[in-house]
Amino acid sequence: MITSSRYLRDWTSNIRADVLAGIVVALALIPEAIGFSVMAGVDPKVGLYASFAIACVSAITGGRPGMISAATAATAVASGACVR
Repeated sequence: MITSSRYLRDWTSNIRADVLAGIVVALALIPEAIGFSVMAGVDPKVGLYASFAIACVSAITGGRPGMISAATAATAVASGACVR
């Protein structure tokens, strides 16, 4: 069982690398969100807002290395068919 002090220490142990990784992912996510929202046939702002919401939920609930929390082309195509 993980104690709260150990969890907090592990969570903040590599804050610089975590912030840098977050910036890189955010910059890579912008064109992806815009592209997939256009593919789905919705306003690009909708894609940006949805990507921001997914990122916030992933940050709060805790992600894992190698976990991808974003839209995919298959999701964009399927949701585009539902929107129209």
